[in-house]
Amino acid sequence: MEAELRKLIEETRKNVAYLQEVGVESVPVSRRKTKPVDKLSLEDVRRELGDCTRCHLHQSRTNLVFGVGNPHADLMFIGEAPGRDEDLQGEPFVGRAGQLLTDIIRAMGLSREDVYIANIIKCRPPDNRNPSRDEAETCQPFLYKQIAAIKPKVICTLGNIPAQTLLNTKQGITRIRGKMHDYKGIKVMPTFHPAYLLRSPGEKSKVWEDMKQVMKELGLKPPGR
Repeated sequence: MEAELRKLIEETRKNVAYLQEVGVESVPVSRRKTKPVDKLSLEDVRRELGDCTRCHLHQSRTNLVFGVGNPHADLMFIGEAPGRDEDLQGEPFVGRAGQLLTDIIRAMGLSREDVYIANIIKCRPPDNRNPSRDEAETCQPFLYKQIAAIKPKVICTLGNIPAQTLLNTKQGITRIRGKMHDYKGIKVMPTFHPAYLLRSPGEKSKVWEDMKQVMKELGLKPPGR
């Protein structure tokens, strides 16, 4: 191998010397454009995530819950973590809170197939507790790559943790909801988590006000209007 390398170097030197002798001062470089790198896709992100064992939550999960919906969605919903139903089915927001989210999406004139739904973390925390900081930080890169692959126009964060994560803030949802924020040029609307609405149905009107802002940003009108 070393002998071949020395031979190649010597031949290169001879070629350069010859070009100099015949008066060639520079060698033109091809301006042909190289093929662009394929853009990141959700399949790429899922493949990289694999059968994740990056934190201890994999030890108690039934299924990894990656995300579901339109890979080219204009609207993306981000929750906190899978619950029991989500862990069993491997799909986000399929329990009671998920049904309420589906109703909200339908009220906007959309379906679950039109949007993309994911969570900050991909495995269920024991007893449905909130994700710890370490757990969230371990999963964050994959969420960010999901966002980069989808390129939504608007992200709706559900609950405190997704909003605080994406917006890098410690402020609670009651202070930051109701107005658009920004994440790398993408509009972000923080709102209450559907599970909170099940406990506090009187707050549903506030969520609908938030969704009307989202619809306005997307150029949507509620059904029947």
